[in-house]
Amino acid sequence: MRIYVGNLKYAVNDKTLREMFSEFGEVASADVIKDKFSGQSKGFGFVDMPNQSEAEDAIRALNDTMQDGRKLTVNEAKPRTERPQRRY
Repeated sequence: MRIYVGNLKYAVNDKTLREMFSEFGEVASADVIKDKFSGQSKGFGFVDMPNQSEAEDAIRALNDTMQDGRKLTVNEAKPRTERPQRRY
C-alpha cells in the first residue's frame, strides 16, 4: 500500500521517514518529496508498505499525531492524476 504522509518537518529525510514506519512492519520505500531546483523538502512524502494490514496499522497509529511539533496527516495515497502541461 502506498501511504501519503503530510505536514512533515522540513528536516525529515528518507531515512527518518522509513524509521518512523518500520516499527509497524516492512517498508519497501520511503521518499520525502523535494523541490527539484533547491532540493528543499516540500513537507510531505510517500511510504510503500507491501503488507496491507501493517500499512493500515501504521496509518491508524500515526495519523493526527504530533511529530516535532507538527500534526501529521497520514492516509492511503490517492492515484496521481495527470495535469495539463504548463506553457511559458
